Formats: sequence, structure tokens, C-alpha cells
Amino acid sequence: EEEGLSIWEAAVKAAELRFRAVLMTGLSFVLGVIPLVLSSGAGAMSRLSLGFAVLGGMLLSVVVATLLVPAFYVILQRMRERFKGEENPGS
Repeated sequence: EEEGLSIWEAAVKAAELRFRAVLMTGLSFVLGVIPLVLSSGAGAMSRLSLGFAVLGGMLLSVVVATLLVPAFYVILQRMRERFKGEENPGS
């Protein structure tokens, strides 16, 4: 927005810039959790439950970070502009 873009254009540009970093970080963490999900032997049930919870949470967080964060930004910025009054009239 500081470069003169609209709220929507700024959100799309920011999402494009962050997409690769968010995806690489999330997927590397997911791949690191795979041994917990595939565990067997003594104590495997506790590792499985922990592994599935972490795996699901990370997959969900990748989706949230890539799709919902820019959408929330647009919604909140539009609400802010709608309710924002002139702060220093006459300046």
C-alpha cells in the first residue's frame, strides 16, 4: 500500500512474495514429522497420535498462512478505511 497499490493488489503481491517461504517451511516440518506418523513398536500409539496431530496442524497452518491471512488483511484494512475518520483536520 505504501507503493500506491490498492489493498487487494498489496495483499496479492505480499502473498506471492511469502508463498514460497511459507510452503517450504511448512512442508519441511511436515516431512520431519513423517517418522512419527509411521512409527511402530513399543510406545507407537502415543507417537502416532502426536504425529497425526502435528501433521494435521501443520498442513492446516500452511493453508491458513497462504490463503486466509491475505484475505483477513483485505477485510481488516477495508473495515479500517471505512471507519477511519480524518485524524488531523486542517493539517
